[in-house]
Amino acid sequence: MNIASDDLPDGLDPLYLACTRLTTYAGQQPLTNASGFFFERADRLFVVTSRHVLLDGSTGHHPDRVEIVLHTDPRDLTRYVSYSMPLYQQGTAVWRQGRDGGGDIDVAVIEVTRGRLPASAVIQAFSPGHLVDSYASVPADAVLRIAGFPLGFGDTVHQLPVLRQAAVASPFGIRFQGQGQFLTDARTHRGTSGAPVVMRQPNGSDQDLPWWLLGVHSARMDMCNRDRDQDEGLGLNSAWYAQILLTLTE
Repeated sequence: MNIASDDLPDGLDPLYLACTRLTTYAGQQPLTNASGFFFERADRLFVVTSRHVLLDGSTGHHPDRVEIVLHTDPRDLTRYVSYSMPLYQQGTAVWRQGRDGGGDIDVAVIEVTRGRLPASAVIQAFSPGHLVDSYASVPADAVLRIAGFPLGFGDTVHQLPVLRQAAVASPFGIRFQGQGQFLTDARTHRGTSGAPVVMRQPNGSDQDLPWWLLGVHSARMDMCNRDRDQDEGLGLNSAWYAQILLTLTE
């Protein structure tokens, strides 16, 4: 359940509390840092991140659990706990990942058992109502934000993410290269994988969390033939359309 703005510290945008730092583990061995966010549908709660955060065969990345951060006091953000979630039960993955006619989609969701959460857990979550119902709502000059933990960096005292400003770099609503993704122009780093790509709602119709959820940040884009000495990196990123969450949370 989202928290009313009046219950938050003065000036704190609820977007910060919709995101969570995510750390992968193999047993007790920490592996990688990543980003994630909360998504709820009816009475079910999910953590969303990139699928490659949970499993990446190309690099041999195979964690067996993840830890997320949960705030426990909406007014005192220095109070939080780490919450561990297994990725497998009896050898079977518990997360869901997507695929469509364009191939695999680099988005995964893990359902959270609400009854196992600390009673004081502060959850700020996106919902289907935060998905845009018209691609025309995101014009070419839209200003976006990517909220995450680049290289694991964030406010470690209050466990809050940092925001990167971004622009739409490919026509929103058009499947870039025939896949269910669009491009953003933003400075990003490893660790931002799984971060929400958002745009503020023009009319602020959802006062608890007044943002449109557009996509899930996946990775930086580059050219394999780029001359590393003469050419800068593209500075472009892939983001998967957030509508895939309607399928993954059915």
